[in-house]
Formats: sequence, C-alpha cells, structure tokens
Amino acid sequence: MALLARKRLLTAEIESTYGTDPAPVGSDAILVKNINVTPLQADVVPREIIRPFLGSFDSLLAQTRVEISFEVELAASGTLGDAPKWGAVMRSCGMQETVVAGTSVAYVPRSDGFESCTIYVYNDNVLHKLKGCRGSFAMSCEVGQIPTITFSLVGIYTDPSTVTPPSTTYTDQETPEIFKQGNTSGFSLFGYSGALQSLSFDMANSTTYRELVGGTKEVVITDRAPSGNCVIEAPTTTQKNYFQAAIASATGSLSFQHGQSTGNIITFSSPQTDLGNPTYAETDGILNLDLPFISTPSGSGNDEISLTLT
Repeated sequence: MALLARKRLLTAEIESTYGTDPAPVGSDAILVKNINVTPLQADVVPREIIRPFLGSFDSLLAQTRVEISFEVELAASGTLGDAPKWGAVMRSCGMQETVVAGTSVAYVPRSDGFESCTIYVYNDNVLHKLKGCRGSFAMSCEVGQIPTITFSLVGIYTDPSTVTPPSTTYTDQETPEIFKQGNTSGFSLFGYSGALQSLSFDMANSTTYRELVGGTKEVVITDRAPSGNCVIEAPTTTQKNYFQAAIASATGSLSFQHGQSTGNIITFSSPQTDLGNPTYAETDGILNLDLPFISTPSGSGNDEISLTLT
C-alpha cells in the first residue's frame, strides 16, 4: 500500500526522565509545516580490510540517531497563562518555561538542567519515535508573511513501526497573524523605533550526540551563540546613526510585539544587543539598512533573549 505524503502528523511531549518515552497522544499534536525527517542518521565506518581483489568495502553504522526539523507558526495558545503546544519543543531547545497562571508564559535561555522531549512522527501509518530530543530554534519574521519558528532537533533512534495514527485534537495554537503594521508593534532597536521590514533570529545551540561505552545514549547541548539580522528602512544619521552605534562598545536593546489580541501576543526582547556591520540594501526602490546583531548575556547570564506570551 502506498504511503500518502499529505497524511502526516507530529506529536510531542516533555520527558520526566531523559530518554524515557512519555507516549505522546493525539491531544499532544502540534500544527507544523515543512517536516523534514532523517529517519536514520549515522556515522558510516568502512571495514577497509586487505583482500587479494578489488571492490568496495562493507560498512558498519555507528552513532545511530534521528534528525528532524519543522516549522510552527509564531502564535500563542490563545489563553492567558496557557503554554502553546510547541512549548515542549521549545523547552527541549535549552529554554526555561515560566508559567504565571492566567497571566503569561515566558521562555528564557538556561545553562543547565536541560529538558528533553519525545517526538512521534507519523508518515501516514508508519511511526518514527524520537526519544531524548534536544536541539535549537530559529525565528523568521517578514512583512506580509506568517512569522515562523523553525525547530531543528536530534533524537535517539528507535526502529519505525506500522501503526494506526491516533485521533488528533489541536489546541493551544491560536490562528497566526500576518507580520505587518497593525498586527506588529513596539519595534525598537537601540532606542529607535524604525520602519521594520524583517527580523530573523537564530538561537544557534550547539548539540552533540553521545553514545559512550558505559554511558547512555544522549543528545547534549554544549553551547549557544544567539544572533540575528534586522532590516529596517534606512534612517538619516540625524534620526539614528547605527554606524556609530556599531563602532561603539556599548550594547543596546531590541524588542518588538507581534499580535494584538489577548492570549495571542508574543513579545521578543534582546536586552544586550551588539550590532555588527551595517550594510545598505533596497526594497521597492527604498534604501534599507541591514543590521546583523548578536544577543549577549548580562553579568547574571541566561538573559540574552526572552519570548513572552500574553
């Protein structure tokens, strides 16, 4: 029987113990797009034995793992104080979730106590289980488009199986809003509220898969280097001199709010932003300023960025 490419499903649930499958069900389904699964990723080790004839060597597979990437729309749960369905995956990307009942959900980086999740991917009726998933995320926002978060994770390999997919219940993912004037507000970079064309951000977590003798199979987050890029309508140097700001050693703040309806408002903040080399670009015959940036921590640490859902 042919497997239909359009019949796909992804569910995810946080693990209470690393690598122990919590068996996510249909109510753990996440609305995603652009799923890309490498169902078996391994290091290929050729035998390279000496033989009295020519020909290829057979190989053995080591460090077997699964890699996955997918997008979610940048939208909150729709209810104040309720975490979005993609929250379990965000927590597995080195982010700490803080829920204030009836008020907000916030995500900030952490440097220890990393959480993990189990992801089930159904390709029609073939199930791939990814246990112990950890990874990173990137955010993309552009005028006239639906802003998205792209997750990229690595998990422990499990043999796929043929099953009947569960009945799904999609909750806690509100309908997204287009990134545009009226839906998006409060943009500020180094104290200047310019005309924003696009903003991208990459948490850039470094992950490694380890399978040591006497140890356990584990995906480890070892570092992060968050950075991004901001494109605004080029101001005059009287309005804001970003060239001068880039040369100066001081950092500045970056923030914006997407969404205007209670329960579907997401605020991004990077309090200690360090600018790179500004360059000119062009959109619709208008000069833009392309501003690369690095999000740095304060002396307290774990505060390079925050995502707050209200």
